[in-house]
Amino acid sequence: MQCNFGRRDLLEAAGALAAATALPALAQGKPTLRLAAVFSDKDIRADMVRMLAKDVAADVTIEPHFGGTLFKQGTELVALQRDNLEIGNVAPQDISKQIPAWSVLTSAYLFRDANHLGAFFSSSLGAEMKHMAEEQLKIKLLAPVFFGTRQVGLRVKKKIHTPADMAGIKLRMPPGDAWQLLGRSLGANPTPMAYAETYTGLQTGAIDGQDNPLPNVQNMKFYEVMSQIVLTSHLVGYDVLSMSQKSWHALGARQKSFQAAVDKVVAWSTAEHLKREAELADSFKQQGLDVYVPDTAAFRAHAQKVYLASDEAKAWPAGFHDKVTAIR
Repeated sequence: MQCNFGRRDLLEAAGALAAATALPALAQGKPTLRLAAVFSDKDIRADMVRMLAKDVAADVTIEPHFGGTLFKQGTELVALQRDNLEIGNVAPQDISKQIPAWSVLTSAYLFRDANHLGAFFSSSLGAEMKHMAEEQLKIKLLAPVFFGTRQVGLRVKKKIHTPADMAGIKLRMPPGDAWQLLGRSLGANPTPMAYAETYTGLQTGAIDGQDNPLPNVQNMKFYEVMSQIVLTSHLVGYDVLSMSQKSWHALGARQKSFQAAVDKVVAWSTAEHLKREAELADSFKQQGLDVYVPDTAAFRAHAQKVYLASDEAKAWPAGFHDKVTAIR
């Protein structure tokens, strides 16, 4: 039998073999994971992201986008769900818009401090809420990211002892029903305003105050247009570092090491925020601001009363609030 296998056939066969050999290499190449966050590149959490990128560089490339430059604040969750984003820093308030039961995790005075927040997410109760979010939202929740405890900062000099003293105070809150409820729970008149507009709002008197963790007050220089900081400690601030389900599954055997790297840098970030908060309280006093602790028991009682009477509380799992507060 004659074989008519010429030079052209050999070249085509060689090309096909080379292409077939290259396919596994392409499949095994490092994926690029875009990370979207609203915080600035000078934030402690930005350093956390850079540490994570370095730690997982052998397996994946993390491409950070800070300051809401890739996706605007509040749109990260939907972007993850649509596979338009690989990693996002998602506010629990945004999760509660789709899963009303999650609104309990955004209520005032639920968590005592960063340790309590961590203990909850490590508990069976935390696992229950995490599973609920992952199943319904179709995303992967990597870790809660603590960024400080929210305090009330005011331009007015009125002394604040109880929620009754907050009556008539125009307190800037982020837009959204969950945030407005938080403002009302403090006894204030909540005023929705974009984060970037808050400094000017304080400066012009359009608002009387704002609520943010102390590191944010420093980063945004709110202290320049405030006279006092009331240490209400009304909300332990955190977001949830989350990943699209598609990107998480694509990690395959690398999931375990990736999660370990996330846990490591989040722990570092938490410690840095706690350290910065302690330093800033003294620093603001030295700069002439009146920094003091009000009757936090009165604030806690008032806030919990407002929340329990709200429509949001109707969606809370029975007894869940009390179970969370009981965690030690």
